[in-house]
Amino acid sequence: MRKTVLYLTLLLYPFTLLPAIPGGKAKKQLSDEELMTLVQKQTFRYFWDFAHEASGLAHERSNGGAETATIGGSGFGVMAIIVGIERGFVTREQGAERMLKIVRFLNDKNTDSYHGMWAHWMNGKTGKTIPFSRKDDGADIVESAFMFEGLLAAHQYFMEDNPTERTIRGMISNLWRQAEWNFFAKGGEDVLYWHWSPTNGWAMNHQIKGHNECHIVYILAASSPTYPIPKSVYHKGWANANTFLNGREYYGITLPLGNDRGKGGPLFFTHYSYLGLDPRGLKDRYADYGKQMKAHTLINRAYCIDNPKGYRGYSAKCWGLTASDGDKGYSAHSPGNDRGVITPTAALSSIPYTPEYSLEAMRYFYEELGQSLWGEYGFKDAFNLTENWFAPSYLAIDQGPIVVMIENYRTGLIWKLFMSHPDIQNGLKRLGFTSPYLREK
Repeated sequence: MRKTVLYLTLLLYPFTLLPAIPGGKAKKQLSDEELMTLVQKQTFRYFWDFAHEASGLAHERSNGGAETATIGGSGFGVMAIIVGIERGFVTREQGAERMLKIVRFLNDKNTDSYHGMWAHWMNGKTGKTIPFSRKDDGADIVESAFMFEGLLAAHQYFMEDNPTERTIRGMISNLWRQAEWNFFAKGGEDVLYWHWSPTNGWAMNHQIKGHNECHIVYILAASSPTYPIPKSVYHKGWANANTFLNGREYYGITLPLGNDRGKGGPLFFTHYSYLGLDPRGLKDRYADYGKQMKAHTLINRAYCIDNPKGYRGYSAKCWGLTASDGDKGYSAHSPGNDRGVITPTAALSSIPYTPEYSLEAMRYFYEELGQSLWGEYGFKDAFNLTENWFAPSYLAIDQGPIVVMIENYRTGLIWKLFMSHPDIQNGLKRLGFTSPYLREK
C-alpha cells in the first residue's frame, strides 16, 4: 500500500533525483538558487512521503522501527511542511490537511502526554510511549520544545478563515496552553529538568543548563501564557554552568558561549533552538546570539580545515561536525569528538550564518559526492571518506533543519512566523532580551 501511495504521489508531485554521470558528477551545474530548491525539495520528501500514515508524524529514521515516531523531529517536520507549501512542493490545502492530521493526533485522548509534554519517541499509530531508555519512559521537555517550536510557527502560518485552518489554530492553542513548563522546575527549583516519568519520577535527574541545543526550552517556558517559569529559572539555571560563558579564541575567532574542549560543541547547537528563534540581533545580558552562531560555525569549519587528526577529505569545502550516524555508530561529533565523520546537515543548516561556505559545501556534496551521498530524501546522514563509508540512513532531526534553515536564509520565513507569536514576544521581554522583532506595547 505504501509503495502504491508513494508512486502516485511522485506522479502528481515529481521530485528530481541527481542528474548524474559515472563518477558522481552532475550533468549540468545548477545555479545556487536551483541547487537550494532541489535540496529543499528532495529533503522535504522525508517528511511528506515518508511520514507515518496514521499520524503524519515523522519516523525517527529511515532504517528504524516502522512505528517509531520522533516528537522533536516531527516538530522540525511541521516547519518543513510550511516551507513545502511556500515553495510549491505541495498545495496549501494538502499541507493544511497534513497539519490537521498531526494536531488531531497530538490532541487525541489516547495519545500519551505527561503534564502537557510528550515522550521522545511514540508509536505513530497508537500514540503510546516508546521508551528511549530504561528510565526515560515519560515526558521529554526538550523534544517537546522542538515540537512546540514548530506548532507555534504553524499557528502563525495557518491564519486563513476556513474550517481547516481555524481548527489547526485552535488545536495548537489548546496544546500550548496545556503544557506545564513550570512543573519541570521540580517543585520550585531555579532550573528545568529534562525528564519526568509517571513510573520513574525524576530518576533521570538531568538538569538543563549551559549553552547547548536547549535554549528554546527556556524561551518557551518563559513564554507560556498558563504555566510560565519565573525569570530566575533562566538566569540561575540555564545560564549558571561552567559550559555557558566562554570568551576564548579558537583559530582567531572569539566564541562568546559554549564548551571549551569541544570548541563550542556539535553544530546542532546552532540549529535546533534557532529554527524558529531568530538569533539575528537577539541579545540578552550574556551574548549577541547572531554573533554566537556565526562564531561557532566558523570555528567548526576552521577545525575541519586544520584537520589535526589527518582524516581524508576534510577541507574548506568538506566540513561540518555534528551529531549523526557514523561508521562506528551514532555520536555527537565535534572538534572534541572527531571521528572522521562529516554530516551534511552541519554545514547546510548553518547557511544563514555562513552562506558562502555552506553553499560551497552543498555544491561539493552534490556534485562531487552525489553518486554515493544523494538519494530519495536528499543527502544521506553522514560519511567518512577515510573509511570509504557512506550512511545508508536518513534521520528526521538532521533532515528537518536543512529544509528550514535554507528557507530562513532565503526568506526568513520560519523565523518571521515564530517570532511573531505574541506569547514568544512576551516571553523574550520577560527574560530581558532585545530583538528587532520585539514590538513596544
